[in-house]
Amino acid sequence: MFTGIIETLGTIQSLQKEGENIHVSVQSKITSELKIDQSVAHNGICLTVVSIENDIYTVTAIKETIEKTNLGEWQVGDVVNLERAMKLGDRLDGHIVQGHVDQTAVCKNIEEVDGSWYFTFEYDRNLSNITIEKGSITVNGTSLTVVNSKINEFSVAIIPYTFEHTNFHSFKIGTKVNLEFDVIGKYVKRLHELQA
Repeated sequence: MFTGIIETLGTIQSLQKEGENIHVSVQSKITSELKIDQSVAHNGICLTVVSIENDIYTVTAIKETIEKTNLGEWQVGDVVNLERAMKLGDRLDGHIVQGHVDQTAVCKNIEEVDGSWYFTFEYDRNLSNITIEKGSITVNGTSLTVVNSKINEFSVAIIPYTFEHTNFHSFKIGTKVNLEFDVIGKYVKRLHELQA
């Protein structure tokens, strides 16, 4: 379980295919605090630490994860958002995030407005995910508030701190991102479908 508050950034050092899996090695300033079997969210994808060597740790992604996320497009040198699992008793500063990516979206517009930024994302509506105005959304693991919710599109407002301390500063038009929709909203939607 995560909160969507990005702890730090990591840099991909290597990507190794083994069968249908990909082993991702990441360099990060939190590596020394990690341990084997620990869960870490990478751009919102919950992955398990399988090895640690100096300041580099490795996680493994399976086929389903690669197909549902933007992980298959990662390259050596890419910067990813990192968050360790939340501790019981800590404040929940973002929202409840599972680290299970629902689908990807594409950045359609970036607008700078007096020191902040509005990012607009478009996603495939056929996967039945929804956003609501002022609801929660996780973009590349970052807990954000939805602005301008539409059927297959939404925007988020990014303050300078978030822009600098996440990989939002590297987004361009066409950048593919991972989305995790609000878990409470998903349950409500499912209950509604079952009653229809």
